[in-house]
Amino acid sequence: MAVETPLSTREIPAPRGIVPVLATVGISVALMQTLIVPILPRLPVLVGASPENTSWAVTVTLLAGAVVTPISGRLGDMFGKRRMLLTSLSLMVLGSAVCALAATLVPLVVGRALQGAAMGAIPLGIAILRDELPSRRLPGAMATISATMGVGGAIGLPAAAFVAQATDWHMLFVASLVLGLVGITAILFVVPESSHRNPGRFDIAGALLLSVALVLLLLPVTKGNDWGWTAPATLGMLAGAVVVFVGWGLYELRVPRPLVDLRLSARRPILMTNLASVAIGFSMYSNILAFPQLLMAPTETGYGFGQTMVTAGIALAPAGLVMMALSPVSARITTRFGARVTLGCGTVLVGLGYLMAYVLYQEVWHIVGASMLIGAGIGLAYAAMPALIMGAVPLRESAAANSLNTLMRSIGTTSAAAVVGVMLAVMTQRIGDSVVPALEGFRATFLVATGAAVVGLVFTILIPPPGRSVRPVDDTRPDR
Repeated sequence: MAVETPLSTREIPAPRGIVPVLATVGISVALMQTLIVPILPRLPVLVGASPENTSWAVTVTLLAGAVVTPISGRLGDMFGKRRMLLTSLSLMVLGSAVCALAATLVPLVVGRALQGAAMGAIPLGIAILRDELPSRRLPGAMATISATMGVGGAIGLPAAAFVAQATDWHMLFVASLVLGLVGITAILFVVPESSHRNPGRFDIAGALLLSVALVLLLLPVTKGNDWGWTAPATLGMLAGAVVVFVGWGLYELRVPRPLVDLRLSARRPILMTNLASVAIGFSMYSNILAFPQLLMAPTETGYGFGQTMVTAGIALAPAGLVMMALSPVSARITTRFGARVTLGCGTVLVGLGYLMAYVLYQEVWHIVGASMLIGAGIGLAYAAMPALIMGAVPLRESAAANSLNTLMRSIGTTSAAAVVGVMLAVMTQRIGDSVVPALEGFRATFLVATGAAVVGLVFTILIPPPGRSVRPVDDTRPDR
């Protein structure tokens, strides 16, 4: 009987162009996070609704992404990652079409929910890489795809601002529709379907319970500033989230084929990586929220630079380019020292970037430099997370485990939106008839984000040192 060679020591042919295709898909999906940011101030007039109601166009995207991501990961493991990747992009195309035709708020919110449901494409893409690439190429490829989560948001802001300023706002969604169709076509021609499956019955009850728990958690977190943090609805939903999460966890421990394998997720490498992901996600989104507002603040404040949304976006775009440029660097660090070291380096750079912004904020280049340092750290950290997760789970669980990690990042970013929003809303100053965030609010944000990076570093230190390669040693498959 022939003995299989461990994956870490042999070469497996990979489809040509699979990494660029999946990276492009990742950037396209990540663009959905910042697609409508440039038109938010005008959105109430454009769709004839109040500012409180139009904020649902952002909130629903975050909620849909959080709910669908773990479900699409499990379905990918069961029925095929490529199939679910195509489904995710199809939802993005459908949502873009609905938004492109929308003239009122309801269809816009429906379309944005469908766009958010496509966020599961990124962890699915990472899982596909694990199935298709040889070990020597895997760290660099995963680093590239992981970086698209930050790159899409960084370059999407100025691009969306330019499109919204130069054309009708519906063209934003026409552009995202075209990107989705291009992605679907490229996947059909380039990306193969994996033979690795985890068959069984889908955990419908687990999916419903998790969806309810996430909505009860994230909805008051995102709307707490509007509802009031001590309002009965806010406190009631947060309490309900705790109860449902506990019930969901007890249920998942009893079913034979759970949506999320909590016993696997409780292993120290996976648990510590996921907790670090929450902290790093918080730090990443604090950058996206605070720096543009600081650059666009009126010069009358004494600290603002009075830039437009387009120029502020262009000033911060290099941070996204740094994330992508560091992909090969992160791969070398991971290959030589392990993904744990890569994640630690990333958290340190993120903390240093925020400390730089806390001390130096008097010139535009100070903010640009700090954002690039943070971008470098986020690029390294986001590249290391899937490597740590993939190295601790079997192939049959890869999409579900990576989707859970992506969900942890989303919880971090959503929490950042709430915390930063509160600080900037409480610490204000009046300029004429307008009320704008005060400098103390921005500096407090930078300190809190630094603290989140420190927390991420602590969890990184608690990850066990690497004792094996990026892939688990028990994963083998026939050569192709």
